Amino acid sequence: MAEEHDLGGSTVRRLQVGTHLRALRRAGGLSREEAGYVIRASESKISRMELGRVGFKERDIVDLLKLYGVDDQAEQDRVLALVREANAPSWWQSYSDVLDTWFQNYLDLEQAAELIRTYEVQFVPGLLQTDAYARAVIRLGHGDAGPAEIDRRAALRMRRKQLLRRAEAPRLWAVLDEAVLRRPIGGRDVLREQILALIETCESPNVRLQVVPFGSGGHAAAGGAFSILRFPHDELPDVVYIEHLTSALYLDRREEVDQYAAAIGRLFIEADPPAKTPRFLEKILGELDSGKI
Repeated sequence: MAEEHDLGGSTVRRLQVGTHLRALRRAGGLSREEAGYVIRASESKISRMELGRVGFKERDIVDLLKLYGVDDQAEQDRVLALVREANAPSWWQSYSDVLDTWFQNYLDLEQAAELIRTYEVQFVPGLLQTDAYARAVIRLGHGDAGPAEIDRRAALRMRRKQLLRRAEAPRLWAVLDEAVLRRPIGGRDVLREQILALIETCESPNVRLQVVPFGSGGHAAAGGAFSILRFPHDELPDVVYIEHLTSALYLDRREEVDQYAAAIGRLFIEADPPAKTPRFLEKILGELDSGKI
């Protein structure tokens, strides 16, 4: 029976390959059991491959493509290129000593997204945090961590931010509750630097930033923070990400995603428009400098 690979590499690429293999198998009228026989694997192994839950051996993929009648060499090469990407280690795997598996999955999804919509009630989104602010947040969540671990976690977060600077960067649309901007994480100097960085971020063409002011009262997403990721691949559904203290929840069922999409859509309307964000941030900055915060 074929041996399963370690789940390193790209979750998104595995999902792409798996979805494509499932479509080819069904088009050929073949069962999972028949496909498994060809590569000396069980029906459940084929199921896990098609769901992107295991890695791939190129030899197995070549045999399956032949079984499914894919004779075009260019198509075979395209699928095998995706397989190699799926199996290749991701940059954050060098930080595995400070990364939980559930967050590694999110990093992979984040790297592959074309649009990230997020709502935050407590902290500035990780992709927009300054180094000092990130360190303060990390200390809150990892109070027993020593200086070396804090450095590693902060370095990971700063490396993650490079996503927004690459040539094909995703669009980030973030809505912050006003409380995020008034909570002096790390002290006033750290918060001041962070707000200045957010003002600068407002000029970025691929970032849209809005604030829900206290005066707006209750709103559509009062339940807590969440993110919705969209991908430039038709076969991949939107994913809702909800982070907990020691784990995370990933939702991709259509009805659940639709509910969160509707909630954040209402937030975009209820929050102050993006054009007003720099002025709002400057107001907070003035209150901070005058000692009101």
